[in-house]
Amino acid sequence: MAEIKKKTLIQRIWARKKLLAVVAVLVVGWIGYQRFVVLPRKAAVETARVEKGEVKEELVLSGEINADEYAKLSFLTSGQIAWVGAKEGDLVKKGQALAKIDTVTLNATYQQAKASLREEEATVENIHDQVKGHSGDETFSQKDTRTAAEVAKDKAYEAYIAAEYNLRNAVLYSPFTGIITYLAHPFSGVNVLFSETQVEVINPNTIYFDVTADQNEVIDLSMGQKVEIILDSLPDEELEGEVVFISYAPKAGEAGTVYKIKVKFVKDSFDVTKYRIGMSGDAKFILDQKDGILFAPPRFIKSDRNGKYVQLGGKNNKVYLETGLEGEDRIEIIGDVKEGDTLYD
Repeated sequence: MAEIKKKTLIQRIWARKKLLAVVAVLVVGWIGYQRFVVLPRKAAVETARVEKGEVKEELVLSGEINADEYAKLSFLTSGQIAWVGAKEGDLVKKGQALAKIDTVTLNATYQQAKASLREEEATVENIHDQVKGHSGDETFSQKDTRTAAEVAKDKAYEAYIAAEYNLRNAVLYSPFTGIITYLAHPFSGVNVLFSETQVEVINPNTIYFDVTADQNEVIDLSMGQKVEIILDSLPDEELEGEVVFISYAPKAGEAGTVYKIKVKFVKDSFDVTKYRIGMSGDAKFILDQKDGILFAPPRFIKSDRNGKYVQLGGKNNKVYLETGLEGEDRIEIIGDVKEGDTLYD
């Protein structure tokens, strides 16, 4: 009896294992069917509809925001900042004083140069008085003495001019009306180098989008042409602009033959407090556009030796047609098609 029960238990275990194996095979088969049969079929029947609307033929060029009036200001000499008269974000006028370095040393140098010039002028006058009346019989010694004195005076004069220039430029002035976008040191008492930029000023009314076009692209551009600009940092915003400058000469320093293009922002779409110099993006130049025409997505337009065609009303129903304007995601189609027709990929 015990042996019979043992055999029955073993049989049940084997039966359960067989059932689990069958279930596993069915699951694997179902997954394989979905992966290799169902999904490819779904992918193969993607469709689109013929629509009517606007198609734009565009040229897309990369560039960045720049400005005609954009200045980086620095002092002519190193020294200590004595006064700061503006802060970042301030609107300043042309000629307005922005910052000043201490002038004690500069003034001393100026006064010394001025005194040296007076001294050399007196020496020259004395020498000229000594050789007065000897223009026809001036000796080599007299000429040497006179020339040395005149050269010393000339050098003293140049040193005086340089000292006066440095003293006069101890103050930074705004070269145009604009906004302070950068201030290295908003307080006094800091020692600075003459090579260090202290203030940056920009006139927001002169901001533009700067792009370059090669010789094959520039021929399609024209003054006043409308442009759509999308910045990399703000991909969901579209700014309006128009071409205001096309260079006649190639841009220097570039690898190929490219030309500078300036696109002026339309003021109604441009917030000067939001966008910054150096922001990059793409400019879409509208070369041509049509409205109220039939179009289809580019991927649904095929071609063979007989020409271009679409799969209309079925996978194997080729309808040959012509194409017109080609946009980024729309192509004009001309032929035996109508709005609402279903296209197969």
